[in-house]
Amino acid sequence: MSTPAILVENVTVHYGEVLALDSASLTVDAARICGLIGMNGSGKSTLFKVIMGMIKPDAGRVLIGGQSPTKARKEGGIGYVPQSEDVDWQFPLSVRDVVMMGRYGHQGFTRHPSKADRSAVDQALDRVELGEYAERQIGQLSGGQKKRAFVARGIAQGATMMLLDEPFAGVDKRSEATITRLLRELASDGCTILISTHDLHALPGLCDEAVLLMRRVLMHGAPEQVLQPENLAMAFGLDVLNRDLPEPDHPAAVVHPAAVVHPAAGASATTESRG
Repeated sequence: MSTPAILVENVTVHYGEVLALDSASLTVDAARICGLIGMNGSGKSTLFKVIMGMIKPDAGRVLIGGQSPTKARKEGGIGYVPQSEDVDWQFPLSVRDVVMMGRYGHQGFTRHPSKADRSAVDQALDRVELGEYAERQIGQLSGGQKKRAFVARGIAQGATMMLLDEPFAGVDKRSEATITRLLRELASDGCTILISTHDLHALPGLCDEAVLLMRRVLMHGAPEQVLQPENLAMAFGLDVLNRDLPEPDHPAAVVHPAAVVHPAAGASATTESRG
């Protein structure tokens, strides 16, 4: 059996007295695109930080390609595309500077770019169609271009895993299509991609699988399966796709259980009561 790209086992995280993740478990195989959905406060950002090794869980374990998140990050295996509000767009860095950050792990103590570093950055910029904007200050780009610049950073880095936090927020349709194409190409090259998003309508066309999160994994399966109204109701309490929700035969079975379905399990589901 091959080593999964992401293995999260019974991870619990508290911020003081606030429970952010509650025995969350998740397995994602290599070269897959997985969408992570849930309400604000459902633990999506915390799960990202745990996977990147920025937070040590109170309980449980996380392995990235069979090694610790900290080691995977130090070796340049994890690329990250942040939300726009998490970036200081006024900082005097060019687009090339931002992408070159992905090469830091390949450089020595002086951080002096080599010919190979410059070539990798140029190739990454061309791949995301930003070559002509290389010397522009990063804050002068459009929303979609900014996202593509951070995707380019991960490409230049040689990341085998990319985590994207709301990549389509504030992005025009052309950039959305470009980013989607890039992510599909990266997955075809063997990169594993985890996307946190509120854009549920885009999931089936982009992701191979989807995860429904509410402090723990409620469901993991094909996007079409996870997006069924009765499943969304477990996390959102309403139909966020504006469809008519069927009346459940047993209301308690919709509100309380955590149905965990891995893609390999097909249509079967294991139902676990949270009590």
